[in-house]
Amino acid sequence: MNFSALIFDLDGTLLDTLRDIALAMNSVLDARGFATHGEDDYRYFVGDGMAELCRRALPPEENDQSQLEEVLSAMKREYACRWMDNSKPYPGIVEMLRELAGRGCKLGVLSNKPDEFTRRMVESLLPGIGFTAVIGASRSELRKPDPTNALKIAQMMGLSPDAVAFVGDSAVDVQTALNAGMFPVGVTWGLRPQCELEAAGARLLVAEPAELLQLNAGS
Repeated sequence: MNFSALIFDLDGTLLDTLRDIALAMNSVLDARGFATHGEDDYRYFVGDGMAELCRRALPPEENDQSQLEEVLSAMKREYACRWMDNSKPYPGIVEMLRELAGRGCKLGVLSNKPDEFTRRMVESLLPGIGFTAVIGASRSELRKPDPTNALKIAQMMGLSPDAVAFVGDSAVDVQTALNAGMFPVGVTWGLRPQCELEAAGARLLVAEPAELLQLNAGS
């Protein structure tokens, strides 16, 4: 197989961000007298945007709209202060991206993390890679698995969807790829188990970033 471009999910795929997300959310919950959660719980809280993260973290009886909006605003403020404390690329990610870029492979990032954080984190933690596009969530209806932004990135690359592999660590990413007509690749080092990726329809599973090099043979 030889794809001209790869689009990547961010959290759990390129960057290990779980601890900072958990610490920030728990700080917000604790300040309001709500129960906090273990770091592993957040593996299933994240992936569908920050508003959904807050909804899942809140006690069910506290999930009214006004409470959710207040907690979401607090989470954005708290995360803005914490997102660089522990977050970093997974081992081998930077080397893999540089090799693909050097081969002329076009690269993009599509995340359900708020757009402001997505762009800042890519700029700070993955500098100099030369992504064609980096897009986070700005309107809830365009969150993955909606294919709109994946298709937008392919258009920016000047490619048809079938020339693009979409790489992620969750069923949402696999579904996004399928909805966009792209090749779905699941990574097993991320936040969700391999069985979730298989059940969602991933066409390829990889256990190490270097394995992604097989998706582009270069020019």
